[in-house]
Amino acid sequence: MIRLIFTVVFSVWMPLAAWAQSPVWVQVEAQPSLNSAQERARVYARQLDDVAGFSTGGRWYAIALGPYTPDDAEVLLRRLRNAGQIPRDSFIADGRGFRQQFWPVGVGAPTSAQPLPGLRDAAQEETAAPEDAPTAEVIEVPAIPLETSDETVREARDSEALLNREERELLQTALKWAGFYTAAIDGAFGRGTRSSMGDWQVANNFEPTGVLTTKQRQKLIADYNAVLDGMDLQLVRDDATGIELLIPTGVVAFSEYEPPFARFQPKGDLQAQVLLISQEGDQDRLFGLYEIMQTLAIVPTEGPRTRRNTSFVLEGIGDGVHSYTTVGLENGQIKGFTLVWPEGDDARRIRVLEEMTASFKAIPGVLDPALVKPDDSQAIDLISGLQIRKPQMSRSGFFIDGRGDVLTTTEVVGDCARMTIDNVYDADVVHMDLQRGIAVLRPVVPLAPRKVAAFQNGVPRLQAEVAVGGYPYGGVLTTPSLTFGKLADIRGLNGEEDIKRLSLVTQPGDAGGPVFDNGGAVLGMLLPQQTSGGQQLPADVQFSVDASEIVQSLRDADIAVQTTDNVAFLPAQMLSRQATDVTVLVSCW
Repeated sequence: MIRLIFTVVFSVWMPLAAWAQSPVWVQVEAQPSLNSAQERARVYARQLDDVAGFSTGGRWYAIALGPYTPDDAEVLLRRLRNAGQIPRDSFIADGRGFRQQFWPVGVGAPTSAQPLPGLRDAAQEETAAPEDAPTAEVIEVPAIPLETSDETVREARDSEALLNREERELLQTALKWAGFYTAAIDGAFGRGTRSSMGDWQVANNFEPTGVLTTKQRQKLIADYNAVLDGMDLQLVRDDATGIELLIPTGVVAFSEYEPPFARFQPKGDLQAQVLLISQEGDQDRLFGLYEIMQTLAIVPTEGPRTRRNTSFVLEGIGDGVHSYTTVGLENGQIKGFTLVWPEGDDARRIRVLEEMTASFKAIPGVLDPALVKPDDSQAIDLISGLQIRKPQMSRSGFFIDGRGDVLTTTEVVGDCARMTIDNVYDADVVHMDLQRGIAVLRPVVPLAPRKVAAFQNGVPRLQAEVAVGGYPYGGVLTTPSLTFGKLADIRGLNGEEDIKRLSLVTQPGDAGGPVFDNGGAVLGMLLPQQTSGGQQLPADVQFSVDASEIVQSLRDADIAVQTTDNVAFLPAQMLSRQATDVTVLVSCW
């Protein structure tokens, strides 16, 4: 029992002892916005050494002095408090909550304790008096003065009573944005609002009365609107689209009409965009727009999506972009907007989006589709002048069972954040056989394919006609193509029993596609184009994994597939239809 207690005490003491030897900081202040934190850091730096500023997560930014040894930090904290140079609620912080540094600008903060020459000696002189020294008069050190108030509490209540509901709601909104208020925006100043006001006053070095004075209300709203500096929000009425809303004209400018969009492109360093969306249509067209918008590069795949009967919202986050799209259907007209903003700049993005959303108004008119002007810049990977999001790699695959599992080549299953079937259905990799070069994808939501592959059990004859189903040009063509050729050998060039040699010309995108015999049975899967001994093979020399090898690998993985011994003949038209039903596009994003 004694040994157990000793072990527990020792294990608790060790981290405390280690912490005591680590450098620490004197945290003097925290601000709810970067602008105010930078200004306060600048003020402290004029009077004190070793000033640093760090983000602490959320919307808070800490101003600190250091780092120092714990003993030096305690002495310095006491001296600066007594001198009135730092707030009385300053404290010692271990710095573990400090994140990205914002001060000093362009200079990294030190990581080891900074020396404070003479600090300990001066502290000892202050506390150790000579034996014969007269008794010193006890002087009470005055508290650090708070910011002077422009009104008494009663006067503040009187001026507050003159606010209308909209002004009171704005104060709650500003408190919420600053991180002090979490309840509903209702204009009612109850206990929660009063508490948040008091917290805001403490953070801004005001007396915490819970009632904001006229001066404090002005500061709160000024801080709230500070992030909009340079945005130059202007109410734009666009009769062509039938839309009126606030647009940040300080960072975007009108570019062109590309129905269903009116495009506002960036006009400075900030890579922001605004799209006004306007077209006639019904629910089917609204839902079609919902799907199309998700293929655009400005709408990354990560982010919440909501679709209702007469509206949808898309939020896309990733690849340096954070976009928000809101669209509604009313009286046969589809209208909305998209705001595209640099990822991570949430303070400005959220404020701009709030203003745009609140100001959006549908007015008479809808964008004329005849405004489209074909020119040389048209491309298959553009929609209304906007770039379509493109995968890292696309290859072919084919359905192998009734739940929609797809067989494809391992070449396409690389370092992918996302795998899709036909660019629409998300899928997971459930089987990989690197030796044979095959992989199986399983759709996240089960699919119901029209047909599935039936693998040929029999041995085909040499020079028999074969056909490969695939997407030779990735997603440029919306349906698979058939490439016809012959079975050149039932073995590889070096006599490999597990592959077949084909005589036909394919494209890289065909890899992973099914190799059909005359009757539509699958003889194997087309492998990626290969070299032999460092030599490039002729264009018409291709290889496929033998059907028996595929079946064995899948059965080992408990994936049931269909097989057949049937030897039949299908006309080219029927074979093409079967290939269309079975073959899919596989993409790595």
